[in-house]
Amino acid sequence: MADRSTQEGDGGGGDTGDGIRTFPFPVDLSVCGVGMQVGPMEPGRTWHANEAIERVHRIDFHVVMLFGEGPVRHMVDFTEYEVSAGELLWIRPGQVHRFSSTEAYRGTVLIMQPGFLPRATVEATGLYRYDLPPLLRPDPAQLAGLRAGLDQLEREYVDSTTLPLSLHTSVLRHSLTAFLLRLAHLAAGAADAARDQADTTFTRFREAVEKGFATNHSVSAYADTLGYSRRTLVRAVRAATGETPKGFIDKRVVLEAKRLLAHTDMPIGRIGVSVGFPDAANFTKFFHQHTGVAPAAFRAELH
Repeated sequence: MADRSTQEGDGGGGDTGDGIRTFPFPVDLSVCGVGMQVGPMEPGRTWHANEAIERVHRIDFHVVMLFGEGPVRHMVDFTEYEVSAGELLWIRPGQVHRFSSTEAYRGTVLIMQPGFLPRATVEATGLYRYDLPPLLRPDPAQLAGLRAGLDQLEREYVDSTTLPLSLHTSVLRHSLTAFLLRLAHLAAGAADAARDQADTTFTRFREAVEKGFATNHSVSAYADTLGYSRRTLVRAVRAATGETPKGFIDKRVVLEAKRLLAHTDMPIGRIGVSVGFPDAANFTKFFHQHTGVAPAAFRAELH
């Protein structure tokens, strides 16, 4: 994956050069200024003051939405998700997303600032597992646990007078950690189900693609590097994703190209080079083949 620092914009709600805005964590809306917020999703909620969140934008914080009604359509990283009551969306820092009509969003929303939790908790809860699906569908028991955790967290959040601020913040961190551990377990399980309990072959391939997609688009090269036959790799990837290895690689390349087109002002030729196409014409042909539009047209549609 390309260095996220080249894609962040100014991190302060400014343009990235192509009209896509990065929204910072809204500290001014937090009780006592702590690095998290939790509360109801309902008509009239202030998501970001004076910002049109129905446009494509990015955030530099985590958002977890537990829906009480639905269905609601929400775009994350250029994929449209339909979310129903009792389901969650987990959007991570740096991901592109877009709201539909905010009047339809009802339930509970949690947002948290990077750095609010200690590193050990971040690692244990997989806060930056961008390979995990954003849409989560808990079973009834999981949903009851998540709702109870959010309810407890909300009670602690709004009670800013019982404890000194330092203890209040510590309690919030512990309550938030407990909730996120439940959420991380659900997310990991959802990923396993989506991959049909993918085996080590696919896991190693996925990790290799994540590291090498910007320069290596060859299925045979990945197979050789990992020590598998091409046939073995094809079987593993198809069982886990329903796709061919080449299709999996191409999808990752397209996603990165879309991200760079959306939140940087890099010339299209440079974007092509950054995802493994030294020749701009070849990049344009590849992008059009997989998306139905040219790179310049895709970028223009987001303005």
